[in-house]
Amino acid sequence: MTVARRTATGWTLTAPRPVGDVSTLLARLTEESDGGAVALGADLPIGLPRAYAATRPEADFTAFLRNIAALPDFFSVCATLDDIRHDRPFYPARGIAGMTRLSHALALGLTRASQLSRTCDQATAERPAGAPLFWTLGANQSGKAAIAAWQHLILPALANGSALRLWPFEGPFRSLLAPGSVVLAETYPAEALRHLGIKLRGSKRRHADRCATAGALMAAMQQQSATPDDAMCRTVLDGFGADASGEDRFDSVLGVLCVLNVLAGNRPDAAPDDAWITQWEGWVLGQTALPLVGFGVPTTS
Repeated sequence: MTVARRTATGWTLTAPRPVGDVSTLLARLTEESDGGAVALGADLPIGLPRAYAATRPEADFTAFLRNIAALPDFFSVCATLDDIRHDRPFYPARGIAGMTRLSHALALGLTRASQLSRTCDQATAERPAGAPLFWTLGANQSGKAAIAAWQHLILPALANGSALRLWPFEGPFRSLLAPGSVVLAETYPAEALRHLGIKLRGSKRRHADRCATAGALMAAMQQQSATPDDAMCRTVLDGFGADASGEDRFDSVLGVLCVLNVLAGNRPDAAPDDAWITQWEGWVLGQTALPLVGFGVPTTS
């Protein structure tokens, strides 16, 4: 994670550091804020695809989360298609020959693979598609991140009555920020690159390609009135390190700059006016582009 702290003239940025114990993260951030508000962006899905949500009895996503204790197998990743149920949607536990997202969707009672995705997961004219929520295999999957964060970060916070607010389900991002509160929003590195005007040549998984973005990243920090400390400057110029975690450090800096860009009013802090999005699916902070293709909710006779 990368932390920005407000100053009299803007922000200071510290170098990326490990999140640490997820169960204590919100408490630690609240303590670091010294009574102020915490605007927290996270690169993980926060919401449910509307085709799946249409099968649920709850009124919205936050009600679903509060009722998730009634689904004891929800986070158990299925090893086979036969294991998949509405109360156990994550798949697959390991690679299996011939498995497809379509077969996953059909096992959940959906009609096509695209219904595994939320609106904000779909490809737009400006970026490729993100991974669907319930899929847990491959470098591009996001299901495991959702499992970890929902189980160990979001659900405990809701249960203990902490001041966690979930965007966009509770209102526009900036309106939720209040002293002592933590406002959690979904960020997406591919979106953040576009918002910040950074052109990535090659792949962010390659050290040399991350090094090549140093000038653009430093310019983006200046545009956000965010002053990097010495350690952050060294980290950016070094391409976030040549080890396997370099991509994660790079993504965390994109995420915090995305949040600062929204706080500055340069990107919208509200999701599109669609009840499925604001009540169930969620949205990516600052995203304005809509999906290239439409999709809907299965109907029953």
